[in-house]
Amino acid sequence: MDMFGLTPMEWEALKLSLWISFWAVSGSLPLGILTAWILARVNFPGKGIFDGIVHLPLVLPPVVTGYMLLVLFGRKGPLGAFMRDQFGFSLAFNWKGAALAAAVMAFPLMVRAVRLSIESVDQGFESAARTLGARPLRVFFTVTLPLTLPGIISGMILAFARSLGEFGATITFVSNIPGQTQTLPLALYTLTQVPGGETSAMRLCVLSVGVSMVALFFSEMAARRFSKRLKG
Repeated sequence: MDMFGLTPMEWEALKLSLWISFWAVSGSLPLGILTAWILARVNFPGKGIFDGIVHLPLVLPPVVTGYMLLVLFGRKGPLGAFMRDQFGFSLAFNWKGAALAAAVMAFPLMVRAVRLSIESVDQGFESAARTLGARPLRVFFTVTLPLTLPGIISGMILAFARSLGEFGATITFVSNIPGQTQTLPLALYTLTQVPGGETSAMRLCVLSVGVSMVALFFSEMAARRFSKRLKG
């Protein structure tokens, strides 16, 4: 154990969880903002179906989501085999697949936070910018996006916290491999299955709660700070 009382296995699980959560949020953020803008600003046939698909991971059992990812992105799946043959890499049973599983599970929370923020933006500002000759893309980047920033930050940190706690889809899609896919929840599960693992399991439990609380605290603080700055 080190000075914090964590074993090398526990440190590895913590670092891997933070790494996977970072890439899960970073990789899904552009698509999340685009999806939120479409749901907030665009009307089209089948919008309700599209909205339901986006939020499907919230209501599906995580194991079902993980199995669907395994079928699609597994080494013999249509997308997984294509990526392996064309680009030489695989998502199954490594940290990249764990990041994908975490991103899919956290994506609805990110989209919802950003969408609510976009819907709260006064469209009069956007109309005024278009009247002054700004193109739609410039209106989005210079008006809509800055006003939506508090919601984007909240969505990012909520998605990060959700990614830290992801279990079912991860273990189904990429298994529980120490040093590769064994995140904090999976390490905690492993420790509960071995004799004498209760102490380590309790440490990881406290650590998981602490990291999640810190993420939620910074989400609230950042959102309030940017809201005050925008109002000012």
